[in-house]
Amino acid sequence: MVSDVAQLDSVFHALAHSARRTIIQQLRSGEKNLSELAAPLKMSFPAVSKHVRVLEAARLVTRRVRGRSHFCQLRAEPFAEVSEYAEQFRQLWEQRFDALEDLLAEMQHEEKKRKGPG
Repeated sequence: MVSDVAQLDSVFHALAHSARRTIIQQLRSGEKNLSELAAPLKMSFPAVSKHVRVLEAARLVTRRVRGRSHFCQLRAEPFAEVSEYAEQFRQLWEQRFDALEDLLAEMQHEEKKRKGPG
């Protein structure tokens, strides 16, 4: 079970904005600098930097500075926590669908019995 609700809230908040999801998609292929992240978003360096700060606060991204360049890298751990959280609901819905399937099978069986042979 995910232990830190505030951390999970932070991750969902960070993922709620399309620009931040785009940044995450870009970082899947490896470390990138802020200029590389800004290019497809048609955003200024400061605007992308603000989005990266939200991703950093959610621990989704780490940033290292070398000279004037800022390099960002994706972190996997928070995604595992989100996956663990979502898994609880997948299991719940699977159980409900199984129960519905059993109920429908029982109803079909009762209907066949009611109609009788042939």
